[in-house]
Amino acid sequence: MFGKSKSKSQNHNIKEHVSKSPEDNLRFIKESFNNSSDLKTRSISINKKAGILVYLETVCDMEKIQNSVLIPLSKNSGEKIPIDQLITSVRLEKSEDLDYGVDQMVRGHCLLILEEQNCIYIFNASKINARSPEEPSNEKVVRGSHAGFVENLDINLNLIRRRITNRQLTIEYMELGTESNTRTAIIYMKGLADENMLSTLKERMRSISSDMLFSPGYLEEFIEDKPFSPFPQTIYSERPDRVMAHLMDGRVAVLAEGSSDVVIAPVTIFSFFQSPDDYNSRVFAGSFFRLIRFVSFIVALTFPSLYIAVIAFHFEVIPNEIVVLVKSSVESVPFPPLIEAMIMAFTIELIKEAGVRLPTPIGSTIGIVGGLIIGDAVINAGLISNMMVIIIAVTAVSSFTIPSYEMSTSIRLLTFPLMVSAASLGFLGMAFSLMFIIGHLCKLESFGTPYFAPLAPLTVRDLKDSFVRFPVWMFNNRQQDTQAKKRLRQHKNREWDDEE
Repeated sequence: MFGKSKSKSQNHNIKEHVSKSPEDNLRFIKESFNNSSDLKTRSISINKKAGILVYLETVCDMEKIQNSVLIPLSKNSGEKIPIDQLITSVRLEKSEDLDYGVDQMVRGHCLLILEEQNCIYIFNASKINARSPEEPSNEKVVRGSHAGFVENLDINLNLIRRRITNRQLTIEYMELGTESNTRTAIIYMKGLADENMLSTLKERMRSISSDMLFSPGYLEEFIEDKPFSPFPQTIYSERPDRVMAHLMDGRVAVLAEGSSDVVIAPVTIFSFFQSPDDYNSRVFAGSFFRLIRFVSFIVALTFPSLYIAVIAFHFEVIPNEIVVLVKSSVESVPFPPLIEAMIMAFTIELIKEAGVRLPTPIGSTIGIVGGLIIGDAVINAGLISNMMVIIIAVTAVSSFTIPSYEMSTSIRLLTFPLMVSAASLGFLGMAFSLMFIIGHLCKLESFGTPYFAPLAPLTVRDLKDSFVRFPVWMFNNRQQDTQAKKRLRQHKNREWDDEE
């Protein structure tokens, strides 16, 4: 009766109607799963009618099946009780589309097929295997919440719902990947998030025709405005409190099943330097540490190229007190400054990558011992100068102070073309390169939001939360770059402190 099943990606419109014969329905289900070994069935009797319980044991929780169907059946005294009253599962569906039921089975649902009925009953029996919401290792804070997202979408949405107890918090599900059918969720504040930005995001997500959505990194490259820009145009976070803050500012978050990373848009370059610790600390401390991050950003971007330009072209700018030290350090090195810097920069990246890939105890050891041994060995061998080791070490440490891993990586990559331009034309080459980077930042957009806002275009009022942060009681309006429909965040505070 049933032909060979087609995957959902091959045809979305064909519906396979349920037959009144449970055997025919079971045959179709087995063919759909290619007689997979984890496909299990159990014959049952409900209201004196034969039935078949079908499920995938690898994604279903046996205890839920036992409590929802088998135990209520065993307690039934033979009375004709409707199925929706007999099955105690909260999520119970009734469908005449057998192909839809097969799609639900891979998500952890169980099918109940009864004879002489042209419909099936679908109830949730999914097995949840998730780690505890621990603090993410790459977004640690000193004060505040220490919870983090996990790889289960429902748990992540629960963490957000518990922090924003507002009926305007809206979640829209979407399946991406024509073969993987990865469940994703778009979450935003209704009436606060910009409708045009939201429709643009949905349109870009619907246009994805890839057969697989492996991670949010896949999603980012499909939806960002300039995929070849060195600067990230969406921000990742594994912290519920950080996502909550962005949602309340009018931004939109995208979550995907199987990933603990949340994609947030639209963003500006200043969003990558903000940390929850800035707001958990007092005003001066939070502003000081944020200012340090911006200084570190400039140091990580320009320090190696500045040193190369001085050594190769502008030696006269070195103070007389240290000119002898610098000269004695570089005169015995056989390589030009550019080659020195390239060797050390690549060595730092190799050590960092090795520390990430190796197990944690070995990774920390290789980072410390490898750096010390290699640095001491190249200096004693006369291949690299003392000054170059110091310059690259300071540059690496400065790049690691940026809270966003994506922005930190982008800065380290940009140091290489800057070093080449400095070795070619000195300060003039650096000036041209920095002008190009600033021009690119002024032109770049994130879903219609200027990436370099509030500097370009200049909005003086929004500078309250940029390089430094003002007291939170002064943030009466949301920033324009969030495109929020409601600018007012709070009314005037601390009126009790106003002098008469």
